[in-house]
Amino acid sequence: MNLELISFPLCPFVQRSMVTLLHKGVDFRVTYIDLDNKPEWFLEISPTGKVPVLRVESTVLFESAVINEYIDEVTEPRLHPADPLTRASHRAWIEYGSSLLVDQFNLMLARDSEGLNAMAERFFKRLQMLESQLVGPFFQGPDFSLVDAAFAPLFQRLEIMQRLHPSLGWTDLPRLQAWSQALLALSAVQQSVPQDFDAQFAAYLRRKGSCLI
Repeated sequence: MNLELISFPLCPFVQRSMVTLLHKGVDFRVTYIDLDNKPEWFLEISPTGKVPVLRVESTVLFESAVINEYIDEVTEPRLHPADPLTRASHRAWIEYGSSLLVDQFNLMLARDSEGLNAMAERFFKRLQMLESQLVGPFFQGPDFSLVDAAFAPLFQRLEIMQRLHPSLGWTDLPRLQAWSQALLALSAVQQSVPQDFDAQFAAYLRRKGSCLI
């Protein structure tokens, strides 16, 4: 199976698929593009103009949740639950995680303390919804799932944001913090971003005028 993941180094949605591929030990290659100057060939194959895109031979898949489910269906071990109701619940929490990534992006780009505080209140209030759902150490217990792959990028960015701006309130969610630590300790998560990811992330915030830095 010939797999090519088209990527941008800082995109959390790409990282979701990178984590899944690496956790499963699937062979793939990565092609990086500049999202500010998208090549014409990419625009011809990506209906949304967004990453990730996964080329499987001559077929193109897009949207990280779809890509991850495909990877899960064609490789072992399966990361989605076998029970249909539990599997549907996991899909719902993955979608919730997607909306949280959007909230996190808006929080990252806040330009003043007033905007930052308003966005942080919304973001952390929504994160609190997850506390009661956790089994630990991962979302459903001892086994890694696609929900874990979906949330790992959010936690990785949140850890950096917390270091840059300690008053964000991340420490008020101890169960989520434990989940974050379990995810960030995994080699698949550590290898899913460039070695200088923290520096690239901080530089991106600086370019965008974020008040986090």
